[in-house]
Amino acid sequence: MKKKIALITGITGQDGSYLAEFLLKKNYIVHGIKRRSSSYNTERIDHLIKEPHLKNDLILHYGDVVDSLALYNVIKKITPNEIYNLAAQSHVAVSFESPEYTANADALGALRILEIIKNLGLNCKYYQASTSELYGSTKPPQDEKSKFEPQSPYAAAKLYSYHITKIYRNAYNIHASNGILFNHESPRRGETFVTRKVSMGIAKIFLKKLNCIYVGNIYAKRDWGHAKEYVETMWKIVNYKKPDDYVISTGKTVSVKEFIKISFKVIGINLAWKGKGLKEIGYDKKTKKVLVRISKKYFRPLEVDNLMGNSSKTKKILKWKPKINLKQLAKEMVLSDIELLKNKYY
Repeated sequence: MKKKIALITGITGQDGSYLAEFLLKKNYIVHGIKRRSSSYNTERIDHLIKEPHLKNDLILHYGDVVDSLALYNVIKKITPNEIYNLAAQSHVAVSFESPEYTANADALGALRILEIIKNLGLNCKYYQASTSELYGSTKPPQDEKSKFEPQSPYAAAKLYSYHITKIYRNAYNIHASNGILFNHESPRRGETFVTRKVSMGIAKIFLKKLNCIYVGNIYAKRDWGHAKEYVETMWKIVNYKKPDDYVISTGKTVSVKEFIKISFKVIGINLAWKGKGLKEIGYDKKTKKVLVRISKKYFRPLEVDNLMGNSSKTKKILKWKPKINLKQLAKEMVLSDIELLKNKYY
């Protein structure tokens, strides 16, 4: 059988790297778009690039979702069967500092790809990476019918891409779908995101290279899953007979504060808390040493208090449910960062 061809924008990111692995195991030819950089930025997929037997099945192209011509040239050249648009400026706090770029990449990036599919007349299935940040201040649990109340430029840009995907699906009969993924983490998560910042900080404390972690709103509650499991749903969504929109989540919510506590237990530290507001601290119950402090600079201009997804539709139609729990995820991230830093320091 002829191999299917998939194009992944954002292939060098957390989700892109896991999705590339997944599709290669499914015997796809995988093309990825990565931004030109003066430094190497392929570390998440280097293990795939270096595999000799994959040299004809994994092909990278320079490009950017803010560059229509580059997108057009790549898509026309490879005529993919499936496009997964994972590229984005995905940091919520950064979107307040760079709102124009965030809108250009996250909102108009989706439009550019959909226009190319339409204008080339491609028989191509399209997946749009959406986000639980769309719900913002809407009370949990949130599902496909819940009201969207975005609280950041990132969420507003993603709301545009969500709706433009639906519009092109209905107007031009494109097999275009949205995956509304709630927070999903892994050892490949960027170090500026809170879960990886915590796991990396704990690893440094364990190796005696850091004394204290600084974080922002520890009372924000999130629905955390493992990115490796969540990318499977992207493929399931794209390959379902009808295009549609799906919530992907665990259905459980945990505060940042609790996540930090769970993560410290991985290295045998029982964390306790005292104080209020910016003066609240997390400390080792045994040694009384302060290990976590609150910093005002890590708070967003608008906070999102509680996100918890209801993925009943995904479980029913796509026959998917998460298997990895938060304790397992935290353990994997902390231990992975300890090994990573051991190689760096020693």
